Formats: sequence, structure tokens, C-alpha cells
Amino acid sequence: MKNIFLISCVLLSGILSSQTFKEKLQHKKDSLEKVAKEKANAVIHTSSTPTLTNEEVIKGLKEALTVGTNKSSEAAAKADGYLKNPRLFIPWPPEALEMKTKLLKLGYKKKIEEFETSLNRAAEEAAKNSSTVFVDAITNMSVQDGFAILRSHDTAATNYLRKTTYTPLEDKFTPVVKEAINKVKVTGYWTPLVTVYNKLPGVKKQNPDLDKYVTNKAINGLMILISDEEVKIRKDPAARVSELLKKVFGS
Repeated sequence: MKNIFLISCVLLSGILSSQTFKEKLQHKKDSLEKVAKEKANAVIHTSSTPTLTNEEVIKGLKEALTVGTNKSSEAAAKADGYLKNPRLFIPWPPEALEMKTKLLKLGYKKKIEEFETSLNRAAEEAAKNSSTVFVDAITNMSVQDGFAILRSHDTAATNYLRKTTYTPLEDKFTPVVKEAINKVKVTGYWTPLVTVYNKLPGVKKQNPDLDKYVTNKAINGLMILISDEEVKIRKDPAARVSELLKKVFGS
């Protein structure tokens, strides 16, 4: 009886071991199939994602800035583009605030408002001819690592434009602003005010560089709008108006 029992145990153990072995084999097979499928999917996914070169990325960034510049110039050049936009509005020159305070007390509020309006009208007028100046700066902008800008924050390209081209941009944009200032007669609103103020006893004579002031404010305003457009292109597929933009920012 004992022998029969031992034989039965051995047979049962063998059957169980055989089943366990089969289960292990099946599990191994399933695991291998799963890995194979994942690799296949990875290959398909990779092949469907366009491969980008640094040169393509740089071209894409410059095109995005160009698109943004054209739209921003158009928006800023409209009537009240600066005047009625709190983010762009050009106020009374800060170095002459004491002058403004004294003139307000003397009842020159309307004249002050007219002068501030003229500053913003000059910027709007200058914006009409700003796109070519900006595009020239963008075209000549030297970018070493396009991927670093592409993968950075949403306004990285605009900030790079500001950092690397602001001085030459200012030099080229100043004549455009001067022409605009003359056209809308900014000095015609300023001269009577400064004449009255400079006649007051004990005041420091005021003569801010209006050309430089409006130029810097006009450029900064356009940069704000360009950065808005960059964010749109990065986040909204509908804003990517060319195949290059779709390829660069869609990846």
C-alpha cells in the first residue's frame, strides 16, 4: 500500500510540475508578444513623427516671429492700437511727472491728454511701417540652438529676439518714429506745455528726448503683441499657417 501511495504522489507531482511548466511557458510567450507589440507601436509612432533638424527649427522659429510681427504691426497700426490698449498705452514721460503734476494744478488737463494721445498716435503711425524693420532684424538674428528655444517657455523666441536685436532694431526704427512724430505733430502739443512749465519759478527745465521715448515704447508694445502671437502658434494648431510651422510646433 505504501508503495502504491508513493507512486501516486510521484505521478501527481509530475503532472502538477508539467502544468506549472506549461503555464510558465505560456506566460513567457505572452510577455514576449507584449514586448514585440510595444516595440512595433514605438516604431510606428516614431516613423509618424517628423524628424527635425536644428536648421529647420531655427527657420520655424524665425517664421513664427515673422508671422507674429506682421499680425502685431497690423493690430498696433489700427486706430487706438496703442491708445486704447492698456498694455501698450504710452503715458506721459516718467522723467517729467513733476511737470505734469504742476500743469494739472494749473488747469492743463485737456492739453496733457492731447499730448499723451499724440504720443500714442505716433506709435500707431510708426507701426504701419514697422514690419519690414522687424523682419530684417529677425532674418539677421543669429540662433545657435533652435531646440533650446523651441523647448523653452511660450515666449522664448520673442525674448531671444528682444535680447539679441533690440539695439539695431532701435537704430532702424527711430527714423520711422521720427517721421510719425512729425506727421501727428507731437511737438505741437508738447511745446506749449513745456513753455508754460519752464516759465514757472524754481522749476527744472524739461526737455525729454521724445523720439527715443516713443521709439522704445513703440518697440516694447510690438514685442508684447509678438509674444502673444508666439503663444498662439505654440498652443493653437490653427495658428500654424505653413507646413514648416506645423512640422516644427506640431512636434
